[in-house]
Amino acid sequence: MQTSKSTATPTPAARTPENVDIKPQRMGFEFGDNVPRYWVAENYLISHTMNALSVLFPQGEQFFVDSVRNFRSIITDKRLKEEVRGFIGQEAMHSLEHLAMNQHVKDRGMPVDELEKHLEVVLGIAQKLPERHQLAITCALEHLTAMMADMLLARDDVREDMHESMRPLWVWHAIEETEHKSVAYDVFRQAGGTYIERSFYLMFSTAALGVMASYFTTRMMLNDRKGFSLKGAVTGLWQMWGPKGTFSSLIPNWLEYFKPGFHPWDHDNSDLIARFKADIQEYIAPEYRNGNRRTLQ
Repeated sequence: MQTSKSTATPTPAARTPENVDIKPQRMGFEFGDNVPRYWVAENYLISHTMNALSVLFPQGEQFFVDSVRNFRSIITDKRLKEEVRGFIGQEAMHSLEHLAMNQHVKDRGMPVDELEKHLEVVLGIAQKLPERHQLAITCALEHLTAMMADMLLARDDVREDMHESMRPLWVWHAIEETEHKSVAYDVFRQAGGTYIERSFYLMFSTAALGVMASYFTTRMMLNDRKGFSLKGAVTGLWQMWGPKGTFSSLIPNWLEYFKPGFHPWDHDNSDLIARFKADIQEYIAPEYRNGNRRTLQ
């Protein structure tokens, strides 16, 4: 596999629809006593699964930023350069907002600090890979997050299962994941990324994410044994992995990535951005409504 940045070849670059604007926005979400312990469908298993995903985000998204930034110098398309700036800024905002959620989860007795240390070790190993392979991992994980974002925005039942105190964070995150879903992929193409690389790392990254998320969820459940019920666990598994489950329903979209000519915007769901974008502005904290957009650029 070629991995050198010097192998970059001219390719069609940015394919984000013209009606999609990739701009970062700090939200300033806060989480207090009004958040139920089991904030998704009042279910112990699903709530801890989502808590576990939140713990993965800050470090994971910094990895995404670093892997894309490694190839900034080879980007020739002006629009893609601007999209990379927006991508970096949005991922920075996601990290900050999920740090606030993770502090809330930690305050509820979950071993967040310990889990973050485990994640740091895993990402440290990934950072030893060639830079284009790191970018392939980012493309794969961005595909997974884009699928989940699309599902959350498209399915009223999934959003309505979330308590109103948590729903805005996840809807906002889903909007921005949708906006920038092709940026890492387009950089990968400019960097000469191959079909074999991206296909292999989708399988690898899916397995790694599954293991880490399952481990994090299990640790949280063990710290919260009093909330366990067999009925709740079965119900949660069915909602996530049943025939119309939140995760099992994503399998056809996951497989789309293996098409030789795949591009994230083959599925144009920009209408979902337009549907939710205006409403989510109501949740911006007053101190961030004047364009305060700290980024990691």
